[in-house]
Amino acid sequence: MEIIDAIILGIVQGLTEFLPVSSSGHLELGKAILGDASIPEDSLLFTVILHFATALSTIVVFRADVLEILKGLLCFKWNEETRFSLKIILSMFPAAFIGLFFEERLEGLFGENVLLVGYMLIITALLLYLADRAKETDKKVTFLNAFIIGVSQAIAILPGISRSGATISTSVLLGIDKSKAARFSFLMVVPLILGKMAKDLFGGQIDFHSAQIASLGAGFIAAFLAGLVACTWMIQLVRQSKLQYFAIYCFLVGLVAIAFGLWN
Repeated sequence: MEIIDAIILGIVQGLTEFLPVSSSGHLELGKAILGDASIPEDSLLFTVILHFATALSTIVVFRADVLEILKGLLCFKWNEETRFSLKIILSMFPAAFIGLFFEERLEGLFGENVLLVGYMLIITALLLYLADRAKETDKKVTFLNAFIIGVSQAIAILPGISRSGATISTSVLLGIDKSKAARFSFLMVVPLILGKMAKDLFGGQIDFHSAQIASLGAGFIAAFLAGLVACTWMIQLVRQSKLQYFAIYCFLVGLVAIAFGLWN
């Protein structure tokens, strides 16, 4: 993969991670358009690296929230911070289960699978449309809600299903306040991505070749910087704007992806 291509894909990842438009789906479309011939394993490796970059940008932007959670856990008290931390951990279980037992099958879904991305983007559009019609409430995330949202996050492993779109839509459909839903959605993915990185590193699944380091590094930096900008600016857009605009966007991009896939 060329460095310029890696930077472009990194920017795409950073910008789309925090909007409900499926960063993984856009990455796969970007690879197909740029003519990336990487095998599925390398494609998945690059995707994980870019997700790690945006996870790091999330930690930087939400550093105050992260510190509050850590303080609550270290105090060993049954307070709001401790409960929120346990909800985050609970939400991780569905995706962690899928990742551990179906990883090989998931790898085959990555690597310019444009038709799948198109169909999944249509589903994302439907989720966002339904969430947009939900009533506004001030309900907080409960433990049961956290698990259900975690199931949505597990389904969003599929390229084209927006992780933030699926989790925020599920939260809103459960009656949770949009601001609380967005905060929970962005924070819940951080430990999951870090766990995935640790598993791959210690499991020997990530094998850096000298030819890959430059492109992976460029993609990582581009995704991190773009993620910082996107997370600080676009998170307000997610919370305040109507989700129907993102639904229309995902629907149109999904149709284009399906047409592109059928044409090729």
